Amino acid sequence: MNVVPRSEPIAAPVAVPLPVPYGMLAELTHRCPLMCPYCSNPVELDRRNAELDTESWLRVFGEAARLGVLQVHLSGGEPTARRDLEEMIRHCVKVGLYTNLITAGVGVTPERLQAISEAGVDHIQLSFQGATAEVTDHVSNFRGAHERKLAVAREVRRLGIPLTINSVVHRANIHQIPDFLELALSLGAKRIEIAHAQYYGWALRNRGALMPTREQVFEALDVVEEARERLKGVLTIDAVVPDYYAKYPKACMNGWGRQSLNVTPSGKVLPCHAAETIPNLDFWNVREHSLAEIWQASPAFNAFRGTDWMPELCRSCERKEKDWGGCRCQAMAIAGDAAATDPACHKSPLHGHLLALAEADAAAGVTDYDYRRFTTPDRAQ
Repeated sequence: MNVVPRSEPIAAPVAVPLPVPYGMLAELTHRCPLMCPYCSNPVELDRRNAELDTESWLRVFGEAARLGVLQVHLSGGEPTARRDLEEMIRHCVKVGLYTNLITAGVGVTPERLQAISEAGVDHIQLSFQGATAEVTDHVSNFRGAHERKLAVAREVRRLGIPLTINSVVHRANIHQIPDFLELALSLGAKRIEIAHAQYYGWALRNRGALMPTREQVFEALDVVEEARERLKGVLTIDAVVPDYYAKYPKACMNGWGRQSLNVTPSGKVLPCHAAETIPNLDFWNVREHSLAEIWQASPAFNAFRGTDWMPELCRSCERKEKDWGGCRCQAMAIAGDAAATDPACHKSPLHGHLLALAEADAAAGVTDYDYRRFTTPDRAQ
């Protein structure tokens, strides 16, 4: 199906009662040693010379705390590529923000982890691209990545820092979900995220090589539900299903501009990490505006806030304040219109088209990845 992206500006700000954000994703850098084919960073990456400096980040963290944010997720790329990471963590602690460090782990030494711990980090989230070395190294295209991650996980637990394992699931590793669960238990993690790849940006380029079959997805869901019962009180399991096989859309970010915000390495503030895939949105920058001004008044945050922007199909739906219209980036990717009904919803006229795309990709047998390239460390062969 050919679609024509909308060319007119996105809707002007609307007057709705403003909630208070409680979470902020701080993308400190887009630099990363891995080359994951589903990378959630934008297609056009921010270079090092465009990154906010230390003073700017400290100001942003202070503004976030005053705005009402309770937790900040320090992410990237690879946030440990920033030499000032410990200073940022100390400042977050000072202003009362709960700090979650999201890392790939491959370049983090025990000495660096000790310094991060002493700075006061509250929690570490460590990504695994596979439950075995063969899969992790292949998906990340980094030789020895798996063993490095295991060493980091063990050191995190030795230091007494709470640990979450994050596993992005797709066709190459969906069969490993039981192994991911065992891995999390063996490493002393209290939480695991099993998140099916979401197909925007770079992952959209690799959809043909990543998309699992419908049967694989529903078998995986059964595995997760059984494990949730079996491991209740031992391991918290969060799971995100692939939209292409869903009946209802996910409440992306729990609603656009309702609970969280995302600051890019160069200082743009987004309602979600993939929002830059939507053309004609005006993203204000912390270099020119305070975080409060951006949250309250920026055109991008108000474009899809509330329900007034919704097409009639969504506005009259009993789920409109449950899924908040679903994912705007997916509507843009599939329908060519960010204000369209999310094709993941079974009521969308494009729902069948979305499923057909998934089934065609899953059956195509594509195995080669278009790896995300940024740096050139020792790569897997």
